[in-house]
Formats: sequence, C-alpha cells, structure tokens
Amino acid sequence: MTTSDTAQKRLGTLDDAITAIRSSILEGEFAPHQRLVEVDLCEQFGVSRAVVRNALLKLTSEGLVEHLPNRGARVRAISLDEAIEIVEARAALEALCARKAAERMTPEAREYLTELRAAIVDALESGDLAEYSMLHQRLDHYIRDLSAHHTSTQILERLQAQGARHQFRLSFRPGRAARSGPEHLEIIDALLAEDADAVEEATISHLKGVITAMRES
Repeated sequence: MTTSDTAQKRLGTLDDAITAIRSSILEGEFAPHQRLVEVDLCEQFGVSRAVVRNALLKLTSEGLVEHLPNRGARVRAISLDEAIEIVEARAALEALCARKAAERMTPEAREYLTELRAAIVDALESGDLAEYSMLHQRLDHYIRDLSAHHTSTQILERLQAQGARHQFRLSFRPGRAARSGPEHLEIIDALLAEDADAVEEATISHLKGVITAMRES
C-alpha cells in the first residue's frame, strides 16, 4: 500500500467517525451534557483513540461538543435562546442563498424542484411527517448547492448542525407541518418563477415563523 493510499484510508476513517458521532448527537442517542468517553467511542465505532480525539476536536469546532478542564468532552447543550439566535443568523444567509439560486435557475433545476414540490405535497396530504422532514431538508440543501455561494453554505451547515435538535423536535410538533408546508411551497414557486425578491422574502418569512414556533414551545 502506498503512502497516499494509507493517508486516504486514514482520512476516510476520521470522516466516518465524525459523521457517526455527529449523527448520534443530532438524533439524540447522546444527550446534552452527556460525557463522551474516548475509550467507549473507540469501542462503539471501531476506530482508534487518535481518530476519536480528532473527531471530537472537529465536532468542538462545529459547536456540538465542548471540552471541560480535567473532565474531557461532553455534548454541548444548546439553549432555546441560542437556538433562536442561530435561526436569526440563518435567515440572512439562507435568504442570500435563495436569491442566488433564483438567479442561477436551469432547466435541470426547474425539473428537480417541480418533482420535489410534488413529493412535498404528497407527504403533506398523507401526513407522513418523517418523509416531509426529509424532503424539506433536501430542499434546503439543494437551494444552497444551486446558489453556489460556498461561504454561506459552510456557515449554514455549521449553524444548522448546532440547532438541529430544536429543529427536529419542532418539525414533529402537531400542526407544524400544516404551517410550514405552504411556506416551503411558496419558496419553491418563487424559485420556479425565478423571482429573486419573492424567494428572499418567502425564505425570511418562513424562518420568522420558525422562530415564533420555537418561542411558543
């Protein structure tokens, strides 16, 4: 095996560990303030202690993990006030990405968004909240990709990871999909119309609604 092959294998192992631990935090397997013991994580995910240590450093930079003096790492708790601040920051960046996406529409993007819109309508009508949650995440990611605004995308990915636990709970609250669904459809319709002003306004309006719903919790 060449030196480059070894480096690539090591990199993949670290990426896998970061993804696995991040998912465990976001999905609630690891609770807020729970200690993250390196030896236990090595055994759970089948990686070395050095890989776990580097993965925790990466997740610390993302704001998902914190290190306490002489106590090691633990899952960082995001308060409701901080989660609201995160959404407020996201609103400006997501509105920018939405505007850029409207300016970069292509026939392929139009086809994809039309199909995604139909799938969202189907999920809403059938009451499939898990499917709807997955679809609106796909919409968020697609808008960022289409915008090609890499700086905003990088910041948004970090912010969204930090606020994901609050967002996840909110998405399954009774009646929430009935309010957010039409907002997502409005965003898609503005994109299909290539109306940058309208999609920016719809994005900000949607996230203001998210903040209102979070405060009502």
